[in-house]
Amino acid sequence: MVHTEPASGRRGWAIGVLVFTLMALAGLYVAKWQPYYLKAFHAAATHTLGPSIVTGTAASAPPFSWNAALSYAIAYGKAIWVALIVGLLLGAGVQTLLPRDWLLRVLGRTGAKSSAVAGLAAVPSMMCTCCSAPLAVGLARSKVSPGAVLAYWLGNPVLNPATIVFLGFVLGWGWALLRIVVGALLVAAVAWYGNRYVPQDGVRGAAEAALAASAEPAQPSFIAWLRALWRLVIGLVPEYIVIVFVLGALRSALFPMMTPALGQSLLLFLGLALAGTLFVIPTAGEVPILQTLFGYGLGSAGGGALMITLPAVSLPSLWMVGKAMPKRNLVVVALIVAVFGVLTGALALLFGLR
Repeated sequence: MVHTEPASGRRGWAIGVLVFTLMALAGLYVAKWQPYYLKAFHAAATHTLGPSIVTGTAASAPPFSWNAALSYAIAYGKAIWVALIVGLLLGAGVQTLLPRDWLLRVLGRTGAKSSAVAGLAAVPSMMCTCCSAPLAVGLARSKVSPGAVLAYWLGNPVLNPATIVFLGFVLGWGWALLRIVVGALLVAAVAWYGNRYVPQDGVRGAAEAALAASAEPAQPSFIAWLRALWRLVIGLVPEYIVIVFVLGALRSALFPMMTPALGQSLLLFLGLALAGTLFVIPTAGEVPILQTLFGYGLGSAGGGALMITLPAVSLPSLWMVGKAMPKRNLVVVALIVAVFGVLTGALALLFGLR
């Protein structure tokens, strides 16, 4: 027997999709597209994006202190607050405004197609790892495939076209090309790992999608959207703020004073791959960080490690996504990012990028 959805239900979901689409377009235009369009012209003309958010124009970050934590949290908050709000709104909308059966048909399979669609959808979002984390949580709670969740989450910061353009104008197009190649491989690797090793309730085919559709509301609900939004805000934001404060205070430990001798050392190279994986920055924050550190003697290997690890994940974003995915699997994702940081540094050194 073929189930036919009532016309009122179809109209309701059509309105929900329209609201979500308009919210996404308006939010991304204000938070990302328009500011980055203008910033691209500035980067092309000046070949800089300004001072590093970690060290300013100095060779080292301020020592551990309350002021170091507060100053970083304020600077970081000013840079990301609009995008974070957009991420929270859309993360709730994914769960309540889009038809669950459609989401599962498009992103619910544990194959390459769903992961590729999610990765491509991440490209125009252009969010940092923390601002895309609420959307990743929303997708995970909607029961799409783990590979799609991870591809979308990491695809946002790693495959961000604006950041790639900034890299080209500020550091050179060799760096931009390296980011594209390694970034695509990283997103593919974590998506493969997610589909193969992150626990899920079996492979979701047509029968599972139909079952999920029958369990969802007849139409989207504004009250349900508010409830999902509140759950995201209260479940993610307080701990996120605390971790950002702590990392801001620990900047000097994660990023020691740069000198030409230190900048070429193997120990620093490996340490930066780990530090970049844990530390949190706003979108494209790695570009001025690298430009500043290169000026004080950082080598190509360390620069390559930071270029891929700083944007890909962070301790706060890992904690946030850990609300909807197993934390042990996210530890492996972080290790994959660190390994790709080492690989990127080795390639940067091999090709003589600077």
